[in-house]
Order: sequence, then C-alpha cells, then structure tokens
Amino acid sequence: SIKAIESSSKEDDTTWLTYWVVYGVFSIAEFFSDIFLYWFPFYYAGKCLFLVWCMAPVSWNGSQVLYQSVIRPCFLRHHQTVDNVLGDLSTRA
Repeated sequence: SIKAIESSSKEDDTTWLTYWVVYGVFSIAEFFSDIFLYWFPFYYAGKCLFLVWCMAPVSWNGSQVLYQSVIRPCFLRHHQTVDNVLGDLSTRA
C-alpha cells in the first residue's frame, strides 16, 4: 500500500483501496460469523486462499469482482441514508 501511495501512477492506489474496502467488509462479516465458521475443516486455509485471490494482480481478482458486484451496488443504494444519519449525528454532537 505504501508503494502504491508513493508511486506516480494513481491506478495502483485504486486497486489497493478497493482491496482494503473488501477486506474491511470481510473482516466485519467474519467478526460476527467466526464463532460458527472456525468449526469447518480447512476454514483458515480457505480464508487464506480467499485473501490471496483478493490481492492477486489479475483483472478478475476477488476485490474487483466483489466490489463491483456486491459492495458498490449496496453502497449506491444506501449512501444517502448513511449520509443523512451521519449529518444528524454531527449536528447533535
């Protein structure tokens, strides 16, 4: 990520920011489901393969696929509501 920030090209910044967004969503989902998932055999091996797929330097890597097909549509559908709630919270604070 530091190499992406320090490079002159901004293309790699987008790639790594997309990865970190997907990783953040995955970490939140895993926080709530880990109590059930760790009982499955090879869960940690599958998790490792998933994260490698998300970082793979190919056009069909996991972070691009998941961001474009799941996270972005959900964000676009609900971003106005989140902005309104955050705006209300900031005025109350």
